Amino acid sequence: MKRRLPLLGAAVAVAAVALGMWPLGDARNVQATTRVLTNPDAVCAGCHREIYDRYERTGMARGSGLAGDGLVEGGFRHPESGVEYRVFGREGEGWMSYQRGEMKGERRLEYYVGSGHRGRTYLYQDAGEWFELPINYYTRRGVWDMAPAFDGVARMPGPLPVDPNCLHCHATEVQAAAVTARSRYADVPFRQGGVGCSACHGDATAHLASGGHGGIVNPSKLDAVRRDSVCLQCHLEGDAVVYQPGKSLAGFRAGDALGEFAVYFVRRQALGGGERATSQYEALLRSACKRAAGDRLTCTTCHDPHGEPAAAERVAFYRAKCLACHAGAAMAQHHAEQQDCAVCHMPARSTTDISHEQVTDHDIEARPRSVERVVRAGAVEMVPVGAEAADARSLGLAYAQMAERGAAGAAAKALRLLTAASLSASAAGANDPELNTRLGYLRQAAGDAAGARKAYAAALAGDAWNAAALGNLAVLDAQEGRLREAVALLDRLVTNDPSQTAAGLNLAFIECRLGRKVEAAALVKRLLEVNPDDAALHEFVASGNDNGQSCRLTGK
Repeated sequence: MKRRLPLLGAAVAVAAVALGMWPLGDARNVQATTRVLTNPDAVCAGCHREIYDRYERTGMARGSGLAGDGLVEGGFRHPESGVEYRVFGREGEGWMSYQRGEMKGERRLEYYVGSGHRGRTYLYQDAGEWFELPINYYTRRGVWDMAPAFDGVARMPGPLPVDPNCLHCHATEVQAAAVTARSRYADVPFRQGGVGCSACHGDATAHLASGGHGGIVNPSKLDAVRRDSVCLQCHLEGDAVVYQPGKSLAGFRAGDALGEFAVYFVRRQALGGGERATSQYEALLRSACKRAAGDRLTCTTCHDPHGEPAAAERVAFYRAKCLACHAGAAMAQHHAEQQDCAVCHMPARSTTDISHEQVTDHDIEARPRSVERVVRAGAVEMVPVGAEAADARSLGLAYAQMAERGAAGAAAKALRLLTAASLSASAAGANDPELNTRLGYLRQAAGDAAGARKAYAAALAGDAWNAAALGNLAVLDAQEGRLREAVALLDRLVTNDPSQTAAGLNLAFIECRLGRKVEAAALVKRLLEVNPDDAALHEFVASGNDNGQSCRLTGK
């Protein structure tokens, strides 16, 4: 739902206007605040000291925190964009600066995200909205570089909203985003750094009140689906994830079944390899070990959730796990010269979603393929991970996500499935903003303006601040000459979330066409403060051109 469609008909060519950039060290980003994170898990140490101390040293426990407590200084110049980035400390606080020619600025860092085992990035705040840096530190290579998917970009990426669903796997007591903008929070995005005890054991209030007797979740005593869900809430990604109506991953609690919150899909055509950084479970399902052991084999069969073996003990620790099932004298002597079973049967593969990173392949093959990833040609076919059921809604939304990435035939499948799902939902009297928004975009892209308008109206009836529905419905209004209606929709969206660059540019262009050029210029300046290297914004400023149309910001 990101492709911008033309707003209006052709217009005249125009001259340029210069707008000021956000200056280095602008006061907007230097106000003094004191961030505090709580540690409610400290009370657990009273009875579980050894477990608590071991867990505090794990990557999960260190998954997030205050930026100043986990600052990794350094910098680099990105060749493709020419932007120089630097992360540094100043007066006890972390900062990131960027510069290319006259474009320069700073972001004060509030929190870090990432344990540092694989990497780390940081969160910053801008006028009440929270964003993630477009750069990452990659531990194994010891370098700063672009965040995943941004290696080859020719411009500095736009602001990356901090989403509660993503924070769910790096922090605890994650707060709900505001209904008006997914990057806005009432106060802070999360209150406890790292993955706390409650992520796997639930709320400990009743447990503490009873003196440690009951009232706590023990994953090993749950049924297989709920047991595995404790790990999979973070260690499962899929090619597409579809949230159940009205649900989000941020609402998951230990003891829940993950399928009640989300269904994960993979492409049937994809075979082998480490693929994504959190795709180990998908690979494990294909393994002979899992097929033979069934529910008896789970993540904790081989992994201790409370600790990690020391580097010197790692090979022996995991070899013992293998030999627990593959017993016998012959197996004990199998390749005695190579004690690390993973070298041959679980090789490290490059990931497709995290640059410069590798993960252990959990296919556990007798003779692993040398090819890391093979995708058969032809139309994409999506299948749910594991035993989850895929109804028309979830399957249609999965295909819609793949259509956005250009997968062959995915748009047609998504449109057919979501149309059927929409009819069923309407008959039941239910409103589904996600379904209707995706359906509206598919209809809009297919040229069905009336159908798209109907779907967007239904989406906004259930979620009045739905950014995609507001922005795309405004495009339909503008195309039909309903400029004032389009302005009202876009203003509603951009005022609450100025990181919506495409919608903001649409609004500025319409304002310009309506003769409100001062307002249009002020809006573009604000958009450039948030997204200072956006190509479309700079094109509009320099030439008045926007998506094949033109309006001068100065002059007539």
